[in-house]
Amino acid sequence: MGSDILEIRHLHYFMAVCEELHFTKAAERLGISQPTLSQQIRVLEDEVGMPLFDRIGKKNVLTEAGSMLLSYGTEILDTLQNVKDAIKDLQDMKSGHIRIGIMPSDLDYRITQLVIDFHQKFPKVKLKIMSSIEIVRQVLENEVDIGIGINVLPNDRLVTIPLCREKYVLTVSKEHPMANRESIDIAELKNLPVIMYPEGFFGREIVEDTVKKHGFQLNSVLETSSVTSIINLVKANIGATVQPYPLIIEMNDPTLHIIHIQDDAPSRSLSIIYRVDRYVSQATKALIEQIEVYFQG
Repeated sequence: MGSDILEIRHLHYFMAVCEELHFTKAAERLGISQPTLSQQIRVLEDEVGMPLFDRIGKKNVLTEAGSMLLSYGTEILDTLQNVKDAIKDLQDMKSGHIRIGIMPSDLDYRITQLVIDFHQKFPKVKLKIMSSIEIVRQVLENEVDIGIGINVLPNDRLVTIPLCREKYVLTVSKEHPMANRESIDIAELKNLPVIMYPEGFFGREIVEDTVKKHGFQLNSVLETSSVTSIINLVKANIGATVQPYPLIIEMNDPTLHIIHIQDDAPSRSLSIIYRVDRYVSQATKALIEQIEVYFQG
């Protein structure tokens, strides 16, 4: 190991090459020339005393030392960002920005009032709300600061704050043959034409996993990834759907009729999640508290 102190600038250069695995593209992204970048990577290699990249054919690949530096380098840059965030937070307790990941259906129908209330309390805080079906991945990869996750499995890298458990209900139009029913047994879902998310979507899998225990699969006649289009198709009396009860209540649509599933209704657990090593600003703490009150209420 050389005597110079490893510079953050070199780490940024190294990370850019890791992401592109192409010196010219990485140099363009960094706004420096390719020879300058190559020379800076050589300086870094001299500093650590080992090559960081191998050239195999036309491709650059990380050496074992390169992979190790990538792992630690990511942690170093994340820690540095946390320090910057903490200092900025000290300068102005009520400014900054927060990125939230949430399921598309909940974004469309659930959190408008929450966002309005938060904005009135913290008008300087910029909220960026992103719909996603990969919330855990987004949180772990620092694409969002916090997420509202569904059925989150235990993970040492995450702080998980349980919010609530929500039951699913059968939802039909007022014209549907079952619109006179208040409740059904889960077995009655068998062969019932339903409109659902495609397979692989959380909202579909939660319901399918439950009915599978009762020995059948949903009779899905139409599939769409948008909850708005699912509800519009239900209102057109094309079929029924099975959705979280609070979601349907929030829609407040008099043309819809809710039928409760009496035995073993599918359900989902909602949690706030963020990375264990993430700096949580005062504004983010306030938002988390507000989300807890909102969903648990």
